[in-house]
Amino acid sequence: MQKGKIGVSTENIFPIIKKFLYSDHEIFLRELVSNAVDATQKLKTLVGTGECKQELGDLTIRVSVDKEKKTITVSDAGVGMTQDEVEKYINQIAFSGAEEFLDKFKDQSVQIIGHFGMGFYSSFMVSSSVEVVTKSWKDAPAVRWECDGSPEYTIEDTTRERRGTDIILHVADDSEEFLEESRISALLNKYCKFMPIEIAFGKKKEWKDSKYEDTDEDNIINQTNPIWTKKPAELKDEDYAEFYRTLYPMADEPMFHIHLNVDYPFNLTGILYFPKISNNIDLQKNKIQLYCNQVFVTDSVEGIVPEFLTLLHGVIDSPDIPLNVSRSYLQSDANVKKISNHITKKVADRLSTLFKNERETYEQKWADLKLFVEYGMLTDEKFYDSAAKFAMFKDVDGKHYTFEEYKDAIKEEQTDKDGKLVYIYSNDPEAQYSFIQAAKAHQYNVMVMDGQLDSHFVQMLEGKLENAQFVRVDSDVMDNLVRKDKKKEWKITPDEQENLKPVFEANTPEGGEAMYHVSFEALSETAAPVVITQNEFMRRMKDMSQMGGGGGMNFYGKMPDSYNVVVNANHPLVTEIKDDLNTELKDKITEYKAKLKAEEDVLADLNKQKGDKKDEDVPAELKTRIEEVEGKVEAIRKEESDMLGSWGKSHKIVHQLIDLALLSNNMLKGEALNSFLKRSLEMISR
Repeated sequence: MQKGKIGVSTENIFPIIKKFLYSDHEIFLRELVSNAVDATQKLKTLVGTGECKQELGDLTIRVSVDKEKKTITVSDAGVGMTQDEVEKYINQIAFSGAEEFLDKFKDQSVQIIGHFGMGFYSSFMVSSSVEVVTKSWKDAPAVRWECDGSPEYTIEDTTRERRGTDIILHVADDSEEFLEESRISALLNKYCKFMPIEIAFGKKKEWKDSKYEDTDEDNIINQTNPIWTKKPAELKDEDYAEFYRTLYPMADEPMFHIHLNVDYPFNLTGILYFPKISNNIDLQKNKIQLYCNQVFVTDSVEGIVPEFLTLLHGVIDSPDIPLNVSRSYLQSDANVKKISNHITKKVADRLSTLFKNERETYEQKWADLKLFVEYGMLTDEKFYDSAAKFAMFKDVDGKHYTFEEYKDAIKEEQTDKDGKLVYIYSNDPEAQYSFIQAAKAHQYNVMVMDGQLDSHFVQMLEGKLENAQFVRVDSDVMDNLVRKDKKKEWKITPDEQENLKPVFEANTPEGGEAMYHVSFEALSETAAPVVITQNEFMRRMKDMSQMGGGGGMNFYGKMPDSYNVVVNANHPLVTEIKDDLNTELKDKITEYKAKLKAEEDVLADLNKQKGDKKDEDVPAELKTRIEEVEGKVEAIRKEESDMLGSWGKSHKIVHQLIDLALLSNNMLKGEALNSFLKRSLEMISR
């Protein structure tokens, strides 16, 4: 037996490895199995070139757990090692590499172990000691190497029937979770499911005598030739569908796929699937699995593909992506950028081809594609340029249009007096039904924009599309959505509007955080008597803030909702209310107006005396007098407003018109809705 000391300056490197890389300690199994695969493939190469004359025989890599002995063993029938090779690759190269790695990254929070570069000694993250029993394919005795987690090791001759290597981990007390078969099975399924050499973990089981029993057949846990390693010409649609079910057993069937197969200027293979995307971006991410030569690396690929592509599902396999560095480095790496750009182009080409060749199918799938396409257009300029040709608008009648087609369809009726093209949309066709019907009566087309990203999307499109303005169908009265040069006829004078304003204001909802502003519009007699709208800009800013629009948007998110209560000055019911008011309160209104006129005349005279003098030059007596008269003016106005409001509250028709407008916006609930129903019954039963 020979004893030795590993040449490292750190007194005990293994606890440092375990502590430093603790968050990733489960990958020890992937590293050891990967090494076994490498050793086996090297042997196949040697036999293929004739350098090794041995029969390959059974090359299955075997993983086993002995709970009683507290060991995990990974065995292969690959090239094996001679004693000199053990000395070189384990005692010198591996551990000097470990020390170099720790020194280099000691001040960084690195979550990956330098994938496939540090393999063997990752075993010490879960072990109190590690044995290596190996026999080279060359004519040399078998060797046993052991290390207990200190820099000291032993190495001696031993026996092993055939070439290959056994790595035996004596599991540490704090890692006994890895002695559970279910845990090892889960790790093998996660990391090794598609490795190119068969991997056996125990035996297949069958149900016998009310329990599962082992059979004589190896339990092979991996597919050695996954479909992304094959040429597209060799595969059928059923193969792609079956592979998707392997990756995502519980998912719905995907819409279609893209097969990636590039060998220049970089190596890239893979299958990407378009899933049926629900209306929630966060639930969809991290479904792409990244592999390096069929070895699973991660399903967090944000640094490797553009953000919007993380909504896709599937597999990417490339040896050209540097996997042992930080994400910020990945984002600036030239190879990664080329791969990312290539994938983006392939995705855009696939969508474009489907749109051109199978438009009917494309339109049927648009509801599921919309979120993905919009996300891409919002976050990737190059994708926007491509997607602008196949992105679609859908109107409330279910008809689909490209951007150019929609522009042609609406330009005649929806171009305003300033030459802007007005895109009218609904984010809830059912709730906004009455507004949509009013728009149709004006020969307007209303599109549906009810997606998670649509408030941001319309904001972007206003900047991208020429002379474009987007307005929600309930953001204003219909005559004002597309403003034309039309002379309006008013049946109510400005003075009468001033009198009616407090009448309607008194019946708007009280007590909530929302604000209501009453205004008058000269609409057609057949239009609704009262319409409640919400300003497009303010509402959109609030929507974007709730979606996470960035620091500047948070201001809008904290503001109360603001609604416009638009009274149709030409509707017969409104003119009837005006007549009732004149009949019942004409004398009182005249009296208030006279009082107000008198005080306003006094105030005008006082202000004339003040002239252009600076505030400090105005005599105190004059200042006091101005303030007194201003107070009187304000008090008269308030008294008059309170009187008109009190009259309005007692006028059931006014209250009914406001409630009907609220009801049409789905804003009448609880006690207010119950009062409306009672009032309606009373009015009907008269």
